[in-house]
Amino acid sequence: MKHIAIFATGGGSNAQKIIEHFENHDAAKVSLIISNKKNAGVLDIAAAKNIPTLIINREEFYQTEDILQKLDTFHIDFIVLAGFLWLMPTYLVKSYANKVVNIHPALLPKYGGKGMYGMNVHRAVHAAQEEESGMTIHYVNEHYDEGTIIFQAKCTLQITDSPEDIAKKVLQLEHQHYPKVIESVILEI
Repeated sequence: MKHIAIFATGGGSNAQKIIEHFENHDAAKVSLIISNKKNAGVLDIAAAKNIPTLIINREEFYQTEDILQKLDTFHIDFIVLAGFLWLMPTYLVKSYANKVVNIHPALLPKYGGKGMYGMNVHRAVHAAQEEESGMTIHYVNEHYDEGTIIFQAKCTLQITDSPEDIAKKVLQLEHQHYPKVIESVILEI
C-alpha cells in the first residue's frame, strides 16, 4: 500500500476528490493532510474522513528537515500538492524525487511562476483573451511550475467568459483528471 500526503492551503475541493478516489483503493490511500493554515477548509474534510492532519509553519518547513521525520512517521511514499502555495524546499524535492506532483490551473508554461495561482491565473488568461485554457499536472522541482509536465487537459473559452467562468471550467478539468493521473503515477513507482 502506497501512502499519500496531500499538502493543501485552501478549501480542499481537489483534495476531497483525491481522498474519495483512493478511499477503497487496493494500492494507495491518503494517509496525511498537511496545511500551512490552521483554518483551511481541507482540514474539515480530513476530519470528516478520519485522516490525520499536520499544521506546519514556514520556519519549520524551510529551516529544518523535521517534516521528513513526520512524513516518515506516516510512511508517506508520495506527495500531492492541491492548492499548496509554498515553494517546495530542496531537501523535500530531493528526498521525494519524482514523487511530488502539483496541479496548476493553466496550460504551462503559460501563466506559471511566482504569484500565478488561483484567480490571478484566470484573470491573466482572460486579459490575454486566450481562446483556451486548462490545467497542467507536473512533477515538482525547486522552482514554481517548472517541473516536468505529466498531463494537460484543455477547455475552450468564449469571448464572454469572465475569469470566474474560466475558473469553473478549469476546476471541472482538475476534478475529472487529477485523481486518475495521480493513480497512474503512483502505480508506476
